[in-house]
Amino acid sequence: MSADSRYHHLRAEILPLLREGTLFQKASRQATRFAYAEAILEVGREISEVVVLDADVSKAIRTDEFARQFPGREINFGIAEQNMTAAAAGMATTGLIPFISTYAVFITLRALDMVRNSICYPNLNVKIAASHGGITPAPDGVTHQGQEDLTIMRALPNMTVIAPADSPTTKQAVHAAARWRGPVYLSFTRDPVPLLFDASYPFEIGKAVLVREGEDATIVANRDMTAQALLAAEMLAAEGIEVRVIDCHTLKPLDAAIILQAARETGALVTAENNIYYGGLGSAVAELLVENEPVPMQRVGVRDTFAESGPYLTIIDRYGLSARHIVSAVKRVLARKKG
Repeated sequence: MSADSRYHHLRAEILPLLREGTLFQKASRQATRFAYAEAILEVGREISEVVVLDADVSKAIRTDEFARQFPGREINFGIAEQNMTAAAAGMATTGLIPFISTYAVFITLRALDMVRNSICYPNLNVKIAASHGGITPAPDGVTHQGQEDLTIMRALPNMTVIAPADSPTTKQAVHAAARWRGPVYLSFTRDPVPLLFDASYPFEIGKAVLVREGEDATIVANRDMTAQALLAAEMLAAEGIEVRVIDCHTLKPLDAAIILQAARETGALVTAENNIYYGGLGSAVAELLVENEPVPMQRVGVRDTFAESGPYLTIIDRYGLSARHIVSAVKRVLARKKG
């Protein structure tokens, strides 16, 4: 198999940048929160029941443009996330499709009671669009770093959890969420990430996507860590190690079939997530494997700590999330596999 044929759905310019290690220096980049703002305009034109609820961050997420284009279909509640969330539940009972727009740390902690009891318990058709997921708000500090968001939302019954890797797939996710019946949590980045995927990317809720072929081990990643997983794959390829990379954009429901197939075929897995080490992607995959297909596995994620403020790439490297840390994790599982 040629090196180029190992990849699926990548934009034409991405593979050379992966090989050079210049992905973040030369690729087109955009924060996925802004891709959401663009997508919700498209969804608003297509589905008249869609409304947007903001909590004083409409300029930061750029949903203020939705308010301009659709007067009367956007409500800014101010810094009142709990009220906004309860109101979204009420709107959903009338047939509207509310998209709550706020930061991950505020919706998953400050308004969690309302998410759980007002939205998930009655299984209402509310979508939560959360910017600043993980420690991607690197310059904003711990109060704005939603490093627990995927873990918390995954724990809630009836909640679908999606963490897309880049702007093109974010737009697909927003369109899919608008047509999905029931609560959906969408997690976006504050900081810009590379535009990785082209129009061939087959986004479907609950279906992870194979983006690189490999036989020696598998990396399962989501959100901004998919870019780091691809960088790690090329670093490993330079040493003769060929890894499979799966973009697991939907954390819940988890695509068990593709992960179990990878476990059987490659015999070793690493998960990579910009989320607290407990209860997120790594935990979901580990739970699946231990009950069905035990293989050597290593989790890459934010350990039991809060993060500092700083430039995005510096912070994710400091806290063990960058490509070089994924490479080390792959080598550890390969050593166990061979042993």
